[in-house]
Amino acid sequence: MKLTDGVRLGAVTAPSRVLFGPHETNLGRGRGISDRHVAYYAARAAGGAGVIVTETASVHASDWPYERAPLAAECAAGWAAVADACRPHGAVVLAGLGHAGSQGSSAFSQNALWAPSRVPDVASRELPMELERGEIDELVAGFAAAAESAVRAGMHGVEIEAGQYSLLRQFLSGLTNQRADAYGEDKTLLLHDVLDSVRRAVGDRVVGLRLSCDELAPWAGITPEQAAGIVEAVADRIDYLVVVRGSAMGTSATRPDLHTEPGFNADLCRQIREVVSESSGKNRNERSRPLVALQGSIVEPQQAQEALDDGVADLVEMTRAQIAEPRLVELVRAGHPERIRPCVLCNQKCRVRDNRNPIVSCIGEPFSGHESGRECETGLEAGFALTTRREVLIVGGGPAGLEAARVLAESGHEVEIVEKDDRLGGAALWAAEVGGRGRLRRIVDWLEAEVRRLGVRVTLGTEVTEADLIGTRRDVLVAIGSVPGPRAYENRGGLVIDVVDLLEHHAVPDGPVVVSDPVGDAVGVGVAELLAGQGRDAVIVTQDQVVGTQLALTGDLADANGRLQRAGVRLEKRSLLREVHPDHVVLEDTFTAQRRTLPCASVIHCGHRLPNPDLTGWPRAGDCVAPRTIHEAILEGRRAAHEITALVGGGVR
Repeated sequence: MKLTDGVRLGAVTAPSRVLFGPHETNLGRGRGISDRHVAYYAARAAGGAGVIVTETASVHASDWPYERAPLAAECAAGWAAVADACRPHGAVVLAGLGHAGSQGSSAFSQNALWAPSRVPDVASRELPMELERGEIDELVAGFAAAAESAVRAGMHGVEIEAGQYSLLRQFLSGLTNQRADAYGEDKTLLLHDVLDSVRRAVGDRVVGLRLSCDELAPWAGITPEQAAGIVEAVADRIDYLVVVRGSAMGTSATRPDLHTEPGFNADLCRQIREVVSESSGKNRNERSRPLVALQGSIVEPQQAQEALDDGVADLVEMTRAQIAEPRLVELVRAGHPERIRPCVLCNQKCRVRDNRNPIVSCIGEPFSGHESGRECETGLEAGFALTTRREVLIVGGGPAGLEAARVLAESGHEVEIVEKDDRLGGAALWAAEVGGRGRLRRIVDWLEAEVRRLGVRVTLGTEVTEADLIGTRRDVLVAIGSVPGPRAYENRGGLVIDVVDLLEHHAVPDGPVVVSDPVGDAVGVGVAELLAGQGRDAVIVTQDQVVGTQLALTGDLADANGRLQRAGVRLEKRSLLREVHPDHVVLEDTFTAQRRTLPCASVIHCGHRLPNPDLTGWPRAGDCVAPRTIHEAILEGRRAAHEITALVGGGVR
């Protein structure tokens, strides 16, 4: 079976074996499914996704896990719009349904959190209320009512959430279910009740189940062996099963970042699929065998196909891959997998469950999540025919310059990139050298391959001056990056190496190395890991109470601190670097202002950078506007390209 083949799912047929799973988007307005959701899902349906599961909707008003979380009672109109938008493309569209229980939030509802037992949540430390029989009956009825509403709206069915963030998982787990009644004696009872009620509500429509099959807490949590028994007991009530891992004990387990190799759930999925096959064999009824979907950072079609070939799964969830490239399936089907925009698993823009309410997006595809609405009212959308071919000079071959060149060349313009270094990629190249972040290089490789495919002229090792630009007839875009920024400490003869110089293979002398990290993102942490991995005596200094505070946004904060300590990196928290001497540094406590010294042979400076001030007077994009991330560089490069194409009425995405 091929990834692009159609597959029977219950009573319907999906056009491919690729699943676009439920995830937080913050695209909602109120607690409904918005027009932005509609455009977002329609883009993936048009790109060939076989199964699309909408953002998980709370089945009961007691559940309000994040501000823009959908509520099933308010989703009917939105579900109908999604179904209508996706129907022409043949995708099977399902409504995600769930309840976050004790892993929710009481900030919005101002009510107690629901849970099987009075066990404080390990993250929020909040004590939930224990459900009585009346609330359990309401919950079961809520799942049934939501499922019925979804299919009446035109959805092909529903997916029930019993994964990482779910009340159903909390009932299944000894970590959180300490009841003495029937729901504690048989921890699967609530799941049985819910699936039975949902099946009665939807008839022969699709019912899927997302199940945590390993909580990674074997002392009390769901183990693969226990999950096998759960699956065997419910297999005749579902049409497909998504195998996931994780619980409140390890929230980064289900959606880890680029430090975890893709396909991490393959062995677990294979084990569960064997249980499903054995169960169906006993029943001698092939119709009763649910399909099994592999989830686990699968972002490359080749790995997805291998999972199908090896019998690991029948479907493959590729959610982040399709956030990065909505056309993924169609490009594979057309024989052009090399043109798929890569997902690098960084979680920087697609993980949005935080109190800033960012809209889901992608560092490599900044229009993801912005397919409709006000974001597209600025003339950036595609669809106009090229009327006049322009000549464009792009100074700088980093992500901003490469993306601008790609868009302009795709529009039919004549483009040249001039880069002072001997290779393309700019700051993204050294970002990929930071410990554990090598996958970032794939974005640069893809952009370079695209501009060369499109015939962009590339000139390397040449620096453009003001004199070169005066009088030129070409449109000019400046994307020349950044320069080192200020240093809030006094250097009294010590060796200070800028992080860019280090990552470009600057020699570091023997002796203790201090990593100065006033930013708190992946750079300082990654550099400390890199140095420790080379056997260096490394120290990381931060003014914060936790090292790498910004990594909370990508889900890597706890794991990163664990990696640093296992590597032997010394963590100097709540500290400001004040002086650098030839053989030591002076640190100051941020609370008490007390000073102390540390031995040090060299300091690696990982602070903020400043825009390159050269070549003023021309349009600019990327770090030479304000040094930020790859996402902003690509976004500004694309916007700059559209401003140029708008001069002649052209434009592409």
